[in-house]
Amino acid sequence: MNPEPTNPRVLIVDDVPANIKVLLPTLQPDFDISIATNGEQALQLAATQRPDLILLDIIMPEMDGYEVCTRLKANEQTRDIPVIFITAKDDESDEMTGLELGAVDYITKPFSAAIVHARTKTHLGLKKAREKIEKQNQELIKATELREEVNRIMRHDLKTPLNAIIGFSDLLLAKKECPGCDPDHAKMLGIIRESGYRLLEMINSSLDLYKMEQGTYILNPRPVHIPGVVHKIQQAFQDRIISKRLVMDINTPAPGTQPAGKEQPFLVLGEELLCYSLLANLIKNAIEAAPRNSHITIRWEKADTGAVIVIHNPGAVPAAMVDRFFEKYTTAGKSGGTGLGTYSAMLIAKIQNGTITMETSEETGTTLRVSLPLG
Repeated sequence: MNPEPTNPRVLIVDDVPANIKVLLPTLQPDFDISIATNGEQALQLAATQRPDLILLDIIMPEMDGYEVCTRLKANEQTRDIPVIFITAKDDESDEMTGLELGAVDYITKPFSAAIVHARTKTHLGLKKAREKIEKQNQELIKATELREEVNRIMRHDLKTPLNAIIGFSDLLLAKKECPGCDPDHAKMLGIIRESGYRLLEMINSSLDLYKMEQGTYILNPRPVHIPGVVHKIQQAFQDRIISKRLVMDINTPAPGTQPAGKEQPFLVLGEELLCYSLLANLIKNAIEAAPRNSHITIRWEKADTGAVIVIHNPGAVPAAMVDRFFEKYTTAGKSGGTGLGTYSAMLIAKIQNGTITMETSEETGTTLRVSLPLG
């Protein structure tokens, strides 16, 4: 059988017996009462009994209520016990002093026992609510710590075999001659490699997105070859490009500009997997938004602000989506879309000290400009 719930314990601290006698008949039916007639006794009872609330007189010999409250709040075991001052000191400055010391309420004498009962009940209710919130906060902290531990395990347990898959497929494809491999086998090997990159990118996105949102992600920047990243993304989305009969113009020069050639080094400063995820999200978005039989243009060039990667498709962003394009869970017209693509791209650009801008219209289509530091 469960034990019967006990009443909240209230400690009354007053050196005048008459004041205590006034309070007892009203408080005793609903609260368990302890009594102290001086400050030292009050501190001892507070430490041993841990009352739920203290009714504290201010004017007492040897140790007044202000000092008692100060010492209660300085003690880790008693600092969270609500204190209500009951006193003949009715000056506004006295009340301010009591509240500044940490009291939750201030009642002046002569008092109504019914009012003291009502305020005691109110503050006990508030204390219970605070304790519930604190418990929930602790549970949230534990859940966050557990998630971080799971993330750490997933990083190790999932990424390690994927690194082997990607590494060995890269090694085999890099060989000029693959013994026993016909062209179809080489193509399948390429699919394995690109699938490994996509899965690794998905793992990193899911694990790192939370850290980026909280500002705790630690960047390890290195030079990243953008043409190579874009080529991998193009290969990964080749089936979608073919199914919509799209033409992808990679590094087509803009009017009046001479960007680096498709195979020439063009380096930005960041992390390769982050750059892959960022551009894959934006290029996938462009493929989905582009009309059938149209062109998607991807180019990169140096600017005064660093490296600029431009992605254009002839489709226009719906008017209702323009102002929310980079917001979380924003999507339109995509079956199964999560609305995280452009949002995560924006976070990844920001974490790599870059930016993304978007311009769209029915006449010119949609242009995304990614600015990143030059490598």
